[in-house]
Amino acid sequence: MRKIGLWLGLLISGPSFAASEIVTNDTVLKLISAGMTEDVIIAKIKASPTKFDLDTDKIISLKKSGVSGPVLAAMIGAPSTNVTNIAALSADSPDPLVPRPSGVYMLETDPAPGKMVRIDPTTSNQTKTGNFLGYALTGGIASVSFKAVIPNDRARVVAKAPQPNFYFYFDQANGSLSSGAGFNAFFGPGAAVTSPSEFSLVRFETKNGRREAKVGKFNIGGAKSGVMDKDRIAFQYDQLAPGVFKVSPAATLSPGEYGFLYSVSGGGMGMASGGNIMARVFDFSIEK
Repeated sequence: MRKIGLWLGLLISGPSFAASEIVTNDTVLKLISAGMTEDVIIAKIKASPTKFDLDTDKIISLKKSGVSGPVLAAMIGAPSTNVTNIAALSADSPDPLVPRPSGVYMLETDPAPGKMVRIDPTTSNQTKTGNFLGYALTGGIASVSFKAVIPNDRARVVAKAPQPNFYFYFDQANGSLSSGAGFNAFFGPGAAVTSPSEFSLVRFETKNGRREAKVGKFNIGGAKSGVMDKDRIAFQYDQLAPGVFKVSPAATLSPGEYGFLYSVSGGGMGMASGGNIMARVFDFSIEK
């Protein structure tokens, strides 16, 4: 976990790591000309991204230029994917094990090899009530429904496949999704998310240019805040690495508007007295 946190911290803090010097044949020759010892040069090779040209003729030329056997061995043994791996440390890499900032991502597979698309959360702080008349006419036996409302009639992220794969990244040390000042400011002090099981996958109805989903009800028997079992869409998840989860709907989704909803608050009696339901929604569309 600490290693993942370190990688994410490097990514989030800026481009300095990715922009560090790439060690090449010329770099090694410069270090030798400057009088650096074998140990120093080998340490530099091991600590840096590398891009060596090491065909047979180049190796012979390097040897004639004063590169020692141990240094040549270190150059040959340096992972050939160093540069590729450094370049791949980005939010849109299709490799789910590439470290990336905390959040919810959807894997786009078309065109190949695909890419990860970050789903920015949409905050719902508007509430719509339903069946208030029925509640009044039945003396509170019928339920008033509460619906979380989010703006716009379509999500920014659109899935072409009816059963897309999502990836949840939680970094409890540095991540914006599972901890940190920004997270706590919205969800309350001490809040922490560590598993996809704390989310509900729901389908939104589109009305009047907005999207809404039922997230609570209230009647004479009491109040329930949160997505009702019958309104939840089943999904399955697997942990790929510490803090990294693959999430997939249990069945294909018909075209429409969906979202992973987290943290419903302000429902029940609070809603009955005019409060608002607040939730964070990671929304997406299934293409028609």
